[in-house]
Amino acid sequence: MRSLLAIAILALPAWAELKSGPPLPHKLVPNWAQLPKGWNFGECSGVDVDKDDNVWVFNRGPHPLIQFDKSGKFLQAWPEVPVTSSHGVRVGPGGNIWLVDVKGHTLFTLTPAGRLLQVIGAPMKRPGNNDSKDAFNEPTGVAFGAGGEFYVSDGYVNSRVIKFNRDGTYATHWGKKGTGDGEFNLAHDVAVDSKGRVYVADRTNARVQIFDSNGKFLDKWTDLGNPWGLYYVARENALYMVDGHNNRLLKLNLEGQVLGVLGSYGKLPGKFDFVHNVAVDSTGNIYTVEIKNWRVQKFAKP
Repeated sequence: MRSLLAIAILALPAWAELKSGPPLPHKLVPNWAQLPKGWNFGECSGVDVDKDDNVWVFNRGPHPLIQFDKSGKFLQAWPEVPVTSSHGVRVGPGGNIWLVDVKGHTLFTLTPAGRLLQVIGAPMKRPGNNDSKDAFNEPTGVAFGAGGEFYVSDGYVNSRVIKFNRDGTYATHWGKKGTGDGEFNLAHDVAVDSKGRVYVADRTNARVQIFDSNGKFLDKWTDLGNPWGLYYVARENALYMVDGHNNRLLKLNLEGQVLGVLGSYGKLPGKFDFVHNVAVDSTGNIYTVEIKNWRVQKFAKP
């Protein structure tokens, strides 16, 4: 009993050192998403905005991908989205929509009208191992470099990052299951800054790891909570992170310092329950999606 108590006491300071910061000024926009009559989201896993500030919501309901305008007006939902289970969604540099199918082990690229352009993953949606060049095992996110290269966080099982060339051919990969530098315990999302540095949400290890464009370890940020989603905003040179364990959103500078905090646990509007990912539009409005509350929320910048 004494040894268990000692372990518990030793664990308290790490929890107490969870970094925080000033509240962000953003305010909830109530009832923002205007779904058609009788429609509902499923578990909402991904969100992004396009060049017109339209919002794309990826979810595990009967309409997996739904597009809204910035006022929340429903624009479209594709009748045929070939995913098994939604995870990450990103609008690529050319405006195409990239979907990460976590249980189908596949990355899809589609036009904004829903035409399939590219599929990366093993045939028949079979999982690949850590040495596979184009087969995933429960991938989670995708991010883009300045030259059109892209990075996939692969993810729950393989615990690595794969870099692809602009044409979709394999370039390199790094990482494996573990707790050391350059290792991951659930690589849950990925982001790239304007200098080409790659940020990986090492979710279960409760840290963000930073690499150069070829996978060389550069740094890590700890004591921020459990990073579930990452989103880099170039005009602010800042990284937004959602901490699904502590149900909050952090705005970070590129030294890992907390610039602002938003949210807390709850079911009511403005609260979070398993906040899963985040996107920021051209005017600084924030969009979040949640697994347990089955919703997308908009927080408007004053």
